[in-house]
Amino acid sequence: MKNRRKTIAIVASSASEAQSAFKALKRRYKTVAVEKADVIVAVGGDGFMLETQHRFIDLGTPIYGLNRGSVGFLMNEYHLSGLFERVAKAQLTPLRPLRMTATTALGEEHTAIAINEVSLLRETRQAAKIEISVDGVVRLRELICDGVLVATPAGSSAYNLSAHGPIIPLGTNLLALTPIVAFRPRRWRGALLPASARVRFRIIEPDKRGVSAVADYTEVRDVTQVDVAVDSSVEINLLFDPEHNLEDRILSEQFAV
Repeated sequence: MKNRRKTIAIVASSASEAQSAFKALKRRYKTVAVEKADVIVAVGGDGFMLETQHRFIDLGTPIYGLNRGSVGFLMNEYHLSGLFERVAKAQLTPLRPLRMTATTALGEEHTAIAINEVSLLRETRQAAKIEISVDGVVRLRELICDGVLVATPAGSSAYNLSAHGPIIPLGTNLLALTPIVAFRPRRWRGALLPASARVRFRIIEPDKRGVSAVADYTEVRDVTQVDVAVDSSVEINLLFDPEHNLEDRILSEQFAV
């Protein structure tokens, strides 16, 4: 990862508001190609930030987001002035993504990175039946549900929260294992797992009850087994203004009404 923050590249979503901000920023600041930049400035919303993280994951370049989208949980407030000064003072937040390995009914194996979550979702009108193992031990022999997901701390306030999963503060080295509309067992609300945990989902009756697996926005259909674990070889670095760091946002989200 680069330590200097002297040069920037600016990328933006296709939304009109983001494109307008992109043009204004390009007129005002000197930029370089993404491959030569010390910092990538991403202009848009949370969806575009996630896209940018995936697109440039191999570069290891810190990403500083400017919100020109709808929610902007992973973004900083947009201001035209003082960009270089803000980038220089921004706090670095490293994230470790999940790696999904999904095996299909045809025996094909697919891998993908998930910065937010890996989710399994039923494909048909019938509920999915899924066996869940953690570190080689079967912990739930049959979960009957619409689906189940594993979320990182950074992703715990996204789909995981909508599925009534817990918000996880950064630095806790935990993952959220959260069912999606569980039918049986009715009282099971999920679990908090250590970040070192290796989770295996085995699909029961896959021919009758089809399930797809999604790592952020990479989907694999008709899976029979899905393995999920933190990929410690990959690090994604986000930059946040000191007064709006990601850890504080995740904490504040737990008190939102």
